[in-house]
Amino acid sequence: MSTGDLLSIEPLELKFPFELRKQISCSLLLSNKTDNYVAFKVKTTNPKKYCVRPNTGIVLPRSTCDVIVTMQAQKEAPPDMQCKDKFLLQSVNVNDGATVKDITAEMFNKEAGHVVEECKLRVVYVSPPQPPSPVPEGSEEGSSPRGSVSDNGHVNAAEFANAARAFSERLESQDKSSEARALISKLTEEKNNAIQQNNKLRQELELLRRQGSKRSGGVSFVFVIFIGLLGIIMGYLMKKS
Repeated sequence: MSTGDLLSIEPLELKFPFELRKQISCSLLLSNKTDNYVAFKVKTTNPKKYCVRPNTGIVLPRSTCDVIVTMQAQKEAPPDMQCKDKFLLQSVNVNDGATVKDITAEMFNKEAGHVVEECKLRVVYVSPPQPPSPVPEGSEEGSSPRGSVSDNGHVNAAEFANAARAFSERLESQDKSSEARALISKLTEEKNNAIQQNNKLRQELELLRRQGSKRSGGVSFVFVIFIGLLGIIMGYLMKKS
C-alpha cells in the first residue's frame, strides 16, 4: 500500500492471472486520507494494451474509489512471463465541490507550480488458478480415494465425491477386465482339452481298426489250413479203402 499525503493506493502491483486470448481485469483501491477533494489521473506506458475505468476522477474527503484496469486479450505470452509495462497514478488537491468535468490536464502539470503526488505501479503476470484434480496425484492402484483438504481442515465434499466415483469406475473396469481374461483362459483350456480328447479317440479307433484287420487275416489263414488238412485226410481214407 502506498502511503502518500493525499491518497493511499492498494495494491502497488497490478497482478493479472495471464491467459492467452482472454481479457483480464484487476482493481485498485484509492483512499482519500484528507479532508479535501482529491483529483487523480492514471497513465500507462502502453495505453493500447490497457483500458482504465475511470482513468480520471475525484475522491471525496475520507472516501474511497475503485479503479478497474483491464488488459486486452493477448495472442502470445511474453518471455519468462515478465512484463515491463508501468502505470503512474497522479493526485492533486482540488477545490471543494469539484467534479470530474472540472479536471484538466493542467492540474497535473508540475511545471505550472501545482503540487502533484505521484505513485508508480508495476504490472505482474501470475499463473491462473488450476482446477483440482479428481484423483489425487501419487495415489496407487487399489488405494482408497482421498478428498482434498481445504485450508481450514475440512474435506471438500464435491471433490471427495468425484474422486470416489472415479475410483469406483476404475475398479469396476478392472474387475470386468479380470473376469474377461479368466473366461478367455477357461475357454482356451477347455478347447485344448477337447483337442487332446479328440486325438486320443482317433488313436484308439485306429488301434482297434488295426487289431480287427489282424484278427480277420488270422481266421482266414487257419481256415485255409483246416480245409487243406481235411482234404489230405479224406484222400488218405479214400486210398486206404
